[in-house]
Amino acid sequence: MTAKLPGGARSGESPFSTLALAWYLFFRLFFITLLLSGTILFQFRGQAEIWTPSLALLYVLIGTSYLHGLISAFLLRHQVRDSLFIHSQIVWDLLLVTLLIFATGVAESLFPSLYILIVLSASVFLPAREIFFVASASAILYGSLLNLQYYGYFVEGLGISLMYPLDGRDVFYAVFVHVTAYLISSLLGASLSSRLQRSQEELQQQRIDARELETLNRAIAANIRSGLMIVNPQGRIRAFNRAAEEMTGFKLLDIYDRLIVEQFPNIEVYDQKPLLVPRGEGTVLTADGRELTIGFSSTLVDNDAGDPLGLLVTFQDLTYLKKMEQGLKRADHLAAVGQLAAGLAHEIRNPLASMSGSVQLLLEETDLQQEERQLLSIVVREADRLNQLLTDFLAFARPADPDLGEVDLACMLNELVELNEADQRFSAVTFVRDYPESLVACVDLRQVRQALWNLMVNACEATPAEGGTVRVAAGGSPLWIQIEDNGPGIPHELQTRIFDPFFTTKERGSGLGLPTVHAIIEAHGGRITVQQGRDSGTVMRIELSSSEGECGQNEDVL
Repeated sequence: MTAKLPGGARSGESPFSTLALAWYLFFRLFFITLLLSGTILFQFRGQAEIWTPSLALLYVLIGTSYLHGLISAFLLRHQVRDSLFIHSQIVWDLLLVTLLIFATGVAESLFPSLYILIVLSASVFLPAREIFFVASASAILYGSLLNLQYYGYFVEGLGISLMYPLDGRDVFYAVFVHVTAYLISSLLGASLSSRLQRSQEELQQQRIDARELETLNRAIAANIRSGLMIVNPQGRIRAFNRAAEEMTGFKLLDIYDRLIVEQFPNIEVYDQKPLLVPRGEGTVLTADGRELTIGFSSTLVDNDAGDPLGLLVTFQDLTYLKKMEQGLKRADHLAAVGQLAAGLAHEIRNPLASMSGSVQLLLEETDLQQEERQLLSIVVREADRLNQLLTDFLAFARPADPDLGEVDLACMLNELVELNEADQRFSAVTFVRDYPESLVACVDLRQVRQALWNLMVNACEATPAEGGTVRVAAGGSPLWIQIEDNGPGIPHELQTRIFDPFFTTKERGSGLGLPTVHAIIEAHGGRITVQQGRDSGTVMRIELSSSEGECGQNEDVL
């Protein structure tokens, strides 16, 4: 069974404040020291006898009180603050005051009012019911002393003057006055105890609420997926949550107290003073050198006194969304180009075929001069080239749906590498193969072969004339293919345009090779990205969602 203690604590839980108990022991020893000093002055400067039994009893009480104080301080230092400890202190005080009153003549004593101090002291540590017990004990002890003196039960052999008769009215008056004072003190003490208990409970609840709120705030700041950053009024970074660290790669210790205009110059929330930005976009460089597009907003943060603490900046990574936005724009553009291509197919290909056929008929004439025959051959050749360009354009603008089947990409890559190695144009190119012996995927054989062929030719053409290296790598889960060259690379500002139709950096390129590759990969539900190579070259990376087993019960591996 547990007894309820002040502040909602329970017995055995060390509910009493160490500081309050220390002050309690200090004031008791202070009073005992005053009593000792007064006794010594009375003994050596007064007219009384040098040594009397009363003085002897006082010295014994004072010495015992010092010993008790030292023991109590030792226990308190060792965190003994339970209910038994404080109850023993109150009992000792009652006993000490009772003996002190006895030693100083009971009815003539000046110390019965000390019971009031005991009652008030108990109100600091004990609940209201026990305070009344302390007051009742004080009244009983003092009344008993007066009754014993009144009826002459104290023997003269003690050497203390308690034998003279007392008037009954004086005894009744003394008991009435002091008992009333003790009871009134207990009422005041109970009221004080109740208020103190409520204050302690409210304070404890506020502390709990504050800790829970702080824990909640820390949990929110640590687990929210948006980046949070605190910038002080001087523009220096003071806080950086976990999401911000994961997003940028910087730890708080790395950027603490740095100027935001230096660390993140494109997050425009500070210009000589904090700026309120409802919504903005900018770029940041991560710790590993990547560029992120972020959306951010800022708001002022004040403390409890209303003084500004700085700016709270929240931001999110929009890089993927921006890429999706660019993809949607490209898809809209391709849709428009597809509609245009349907009209061009009828308006250009048919007349072009008629022109080519007519010229070929003219070439069959035997009376043509050599110069005329050569000019007509040029017309036929250029007509074929235009027809091929139009075919490529139509394949890019209106790609056919993939005819999926299980294909061993490793065999396909081997064939393409061998074809390029046999090409005299690329005799100085060294091919590095980095893929497993078998890599089965569910793709359109013809379309994927065309896409990989275009990428390999581009990589070979990008290598230095004196010789270069093309690395072909692939893997699974999910399926990916990389073709890397050691050429000069693609400038960063052009990387977002290389998949646009008719954009090319080659002198004789049509600008439809990479857009066609992009359309094929997207038709397979994958994506193609361009990255910086390890040797300042270019890495074209294809990621496909199709893998072995997704073609159902189709044909065998091609």
